[in-house]
Amino acid sequence: MPEGLLVTGAGGFIGGHLVAHLLREGKQVRAVDLKPFKEWYQLFPEAENLQLDLCGKDACERAVRNILLVYNLAADMGGMGFIENNKALCMLSVLVNTHMLMMAQEAGVSRFFYSSSACVYAADKQTDPNVTALKEEDAYPAMPEDGYGWEKLFSERMCRHFREDFGLETRIARYHNVYGPHGTYSGGREKAPAAICRKVIEAKLSGNREIEIWGDGHQTRSFMWIDDCIKGTQMIMDGDFVEPLNLGSGELVSINQLVDIVEEIGGVKLKRSYNLKAPKGVNGRNSDNTLIQKIYNWKPATKLRDGLERTYRWIYDQMTKGKPLRVAAGVHS
Repeated sequence: MPEGLLVTGAGGFIGGHLVAHLLREGKQVRAVDLKPFKEWYQLFPEAENLQLDLCGKDACERAVRNILLVYNLAADMGGMGFIENNKALCMLSVLVNTHMLMMAQEAGVSRFFYSSSACVYAADKQTDPNVTALKEEDAYPAMPEDGYGWEKLFSERMCRHFREDFGLETRIARYHNVYGPHGTYSGGREKAPAAICRKVIEAKLSGNREIEIWGDGHQTRSFMWIDDCIKGTQMIMDGDFVEPLNLGSGELVSINQLVDIVEEIGGVKLKRSYNLKAPKGVNGRNSDNTLIQKIYNWKPATKLRDGLERTYRWIYDQMTKGKPLRVAAGVHS
């Protein structure tokens, strides 16, 4: 009887934290990622670590062999700068989820978790910084983020139909801007919290008290601390609800407010320049957690200020240890 748990995208930000959590629980974990082991953000010798390209069926068959539960986090993605400029690469991640579902069903996997994204939500509901929080039903009629969002929404449907047609138990979480240590903070794939922490640290270390902000700074988001994400992921995987669920914070802030918080943490005040030509995504996006609170009585436990401080400290340590700036590829960040 299979007992192992599979985490794909295990060399990335969320995947690495999930592997750590499962190992702490005493689980038998197989960790899979495309990248060489030296590029994994967290590598645990007690896990079975494999380097596989999950775009192919043979690799997926190897990954799911003798596996009971699958956590599929593998995707080619990054922050808005990467998503807007690499739509085809983001769409190609559909091969990973399609082949993973096929091989999981064939191997008799008990349950399959898919990490979707808030990028599935209709763009016309995110045009105002004073956005109404997005409910799960707002994904339709479909108008998701071009490229990455379409792939995520399509893969959600694939999960649904594998459950309906083949009996594969699938669970889906729509992640909303997860942040924390052991993630991407430079190179083009980083998301706003890590990017702003890095920019503030660079300004502080260089003495050049300026910061470039993408967009006008009025665009709004909510950001979820990594530990809350992992606990929510486990809860959704173990639970009985089969439809996609928002997994995010409802603590809405503008990018300008995000910079305010990081400046306060860093003990600096910077002159701001706004790059209106840079990728900035939708004007407003926030997570409506009504459904997940109703079903699981869940809400994130970590305030943004507290999580940002811990993220800032980790990035500062990385940048001042003389280590090269790290760039993640092929994983959720």
